Amino acid sequence: MVGARTPTVVIAAPASGSGKTTVTTGLIGALAGSGQVVAPFKVGPDYIDPGYHAVAASRPGRNLDPNLVGEHRVRPLFAAGCADADIAVVEGVMGLFDGRITDDPGTLGVGSTAQVAALLGAPVVLVVDAAGHSQSLAAVLHGFVSYDPAVRVAGVVLNRVGSDRHEQVLRQACERVGLPVFGVVRRDAALAVPSRHLGLVPAAERSADAIAAVGAITDRVRAGLDVPAIVAAARTAAGVTCPPWSPDDEMADHRVLGRPVIAVAQGAAFTFGYAEHPEMLTAAGARVEGFDPLHDRLPAGTAAVVIGGGFPEEHAADLAANDPLRRDLAAHVAAGRPVHAECAGLLYLASVLDGHQMVGAFDATGAFGPRLTLGYRDAVAVTDSVLYREGDRITGHEFHRSTVDFTSDRDPAWGWRGPDSSGAGAPVTDGIVSGGVHASYLHVHPAAVPHAIGRFVRAAEQAGG
Repeated sequence: MVGARTPTVVIAAPASGSGKTTVTTGLIGALAGSGQVVAPFKVGPDYIDPGYHAVAASRPGRNLDPNLVGEHRVRPLFAAGCADADIAVVEGVMGLFDGRITDDPGTLGVGSTAQVAALLGAPVVLVVDAAGHSQSLAAVLHGFVSYDPAVRVAGVVLNRVGSDRHEQVLRQACERVGLPVFGVVRRDAALAVPSRHLGLVPAAERSADAIAAVGAITDRVRAGLDVPAIVAAARTAAGVTCPPWSPDDEMADHRVLGRPVIAVAQGAAFTFGYAEHPEMLTAAGARVEGFDPLHDRLPAGTAAVVIGGGFPEEHAADLAANDPLRRDLAAHVAAGRPVHAECAGLLYLASVLDGHQMVGAFDATGAFGPRLTLGYRDAVAVTDSVLYREGDRITGHEFHRSTVDFTSDRDPAWGWRGPDSSGAGAPVTDGIVSGGVHASYLHVHPAAVPHAIGRFVRAAEQAGG
């Protein structure tokens, strides 16, 4: 079966900030540069790291998140992403065993790198930020090796090593616990990828700079890694034996015949999206057309619009300056045609964002702020919309430093219970449903909700262009 024999390696770390993305991107670039077809993956809901993986691999980066899609979909999605690939490289999330926290102290983090590595039967390469380590690294590694027998740590990459003597001491520590060193990367400020309030600056925003940055990372990481040894470890992966996920099979019961045009926002301001989304829209019978809200107008014949996540606050003035597109969207909304907006899309559809005029699809003011809102949400649809029926339940993810103040009563898109100061679940509502608009902060993985994608495409067909 497709993906069943694909060599696979998982790049993990003891903690966030250890250099996983740098090592993963460099490894992907090194493998691709040697002529191998690399299937890149990222554990968790992250949109930004897969963008750098895609630059390095010249192939879409995909996400594996048991929380968003369910554990049962991880292997099929992985198998689909491995189609025609020579090797798969999976970047982990946070620390190896970190995931969604549950009330059961005996349960490891749901959606952790460890859980996904075990599901894939893949060996783990542990990237260690060696800057603060010496001989005690042996004890740290011993803990990670022995903590969960379902997770196999195959070796170590020592990152941010300071000197030859430092490297010698660290190698001795690794030897004490029987772990081979697959690479040593010295401290180098040039390897840092620019970041901002939600993490790394997306590759799509940096364009030519991102390509140059990935090239520099690849050169430096290739020089420090034992790539053949990592490939040999990847070949020990048990592999998956399930049929691959297929957008055509997933959407077979939802296909329309009218080929409605669905315009999907792209470009520097709207870089967050899952690779499966346009694939599912296409499989449901839509014709997907990209447009850049910074420069373009709506494509001719647009029946429905998708505006995903990103950083509109970084581009608010330019978004406001594209008045022709804002008028196009306002007319689209006024006609009752479907719009699916997530996070950045919610902000863009509001009346004002940080003092700049936006689309005005509903009366609301958006503002960037210092407070990070982050986490998974078990949500229920509280209003019928072009995507969901009232009562539909999903797991989504919030990730933003902005707020939206609705200046009049609204029909919310979602409701859930969030912890309050007493520890009880306080009711929360999010987003808005208004006419054909469904807009909220919640990011939802499309593979988990094929019925919603089908409902949206049917609404697009009925709306016409």
